[in-house]
Amino acid sequence: MQVEQEAEFQEFVTARWSHLVRTAYLLTGDVHHAEDLTQTALAKVYRSWRRVSRSDRPEAYVRRILVNCNSDRFRKRRVTETLTAVPPEVAGRDEAASWADERSALLAALAGLPPKQRAVIVMRYWEDLSEAEAAEVLGCSPGTVKSQASKALAKLRTHPGLAQVVDGPVRSRMPSGQGGRK
Repeated sequence: MQVEQEAEFQEFVTARWSHLVRTAYLLTGDVHHAEDLTQTALAKVYRSWRRVSRSDRPEAYVRRILVNCNSDRFRKRRVTETLTAVPPEVAGRDEAASWADERSALLAALAGLPPKQRAVIVMRYWEDLSEAEAAEVLGCSPGTVKSQASKALAKLRTHPGLAQVVDGPVRSRMPSGQGGRK
């Protein structure tokens, strides 16, 4: 890789690292797996950076690799991981603790979704991609994105951990109906 392209790649990584790790975290549910997943995806992008950098949306390409690498992780290792619904010790019920409970409940609910449904929810509602954009990233049809989002949202709405945390704020932030942006 030429020095100029190397610098451009380093600039991209510096600018997008934290965002990509957050996306990977939502896909994996574990910060260490998220960092490994992001590093793996960026290593793959590095090899083809000349071509990727010329595309209109290099970040979309990286997101696609994140999803694919995460799927590969499930194919290669059939080790189940269990996230606890409640932290071992609960601090006073202030606003920060309430927010942490909501976050833990949401992450536990996301962890209970199958990988494809989880990826659809992350791309549609965290990354705020349209159905067509999410379909492109996930390598499926927009109809698959719609059906997977519908199934995942139905599971999330009935997840006992989300219903128990707070009756109002968590549900009001959850997408309703058949999904968000078209």
